[in-house]
Amino acid sequence: ARTLGLPVHPFDATGRILEALRAGRTRRVGLGLAEDRWFTFNAGLGFDAEVVRRIERRRRAGEEPTHARFVRTAVAHFFFSYDRRHPALTLLRPGREPVGGIYFTLVANTAPWSYLGERPVQPSPEASFDTGLDLFAARSMRTLTMLRFVRRALLGSSPPRSRRLLRVHDLADFTVRADRPMAFQVDGDWIGERRSVRFQAVPDVLRVVV
Repeated sequence: ARTLGLPVHPFDATGRILEALRAGRTRRVGLGLAEDRWFTFNAGLGFDAEVVRRIERRRRAGEEPTHARFVRTAVAHFFFSYDRRHPALTLLRPGREPVGGIYFTLVANTAPWSYLGERPVQPSPEASFDTGLDLFAARSMRTLTMLRFVRRALLGSSPPRSRRLLRVHDLADFTVRADRPMAFQVDGDWIGERRSVRFQAVPDVLRVVV
């Protein structure tokens, strides 16, 4: 909703939507398709999906999934649990050579990808509902590399150019293949583990009132 420009407060957002309905203001947006699962803003294989899985387990145990808990979980998982030595993912694109040695992927259908409180998180700032999918893939899990990436994502600027970070804009169709089962999330919901996921951009498929 915030990516579409709607107010954060439900009362204000409802007023904006009712006004748009009366005026007939709509737009069509593209969605992403991960195998048979639609997504509006993002999907991921690897690190972020494993963090989502841990948060889901805590939520089912009765803990509130706050931003602070998400950050603490991500930091602890990065330093103490995630395999930062053996990349398992490969990017496959039609007509292109495979790109291996990937630790995790973030697939964005729009920017901002998410929010940390009021601060937007934008690993792929060029992503848009009006273009194809954007891919961010980490080929290194070094602490300094990740700190630079997080800083740029929170500042809203492009991640540093590096062979350790792969960014591709406006993709129509690609597949991410894993050497072992990897955690998979779609729009912040943990789906399970996958060995391969095909991603497709589907333009102008959803009409929304704005």
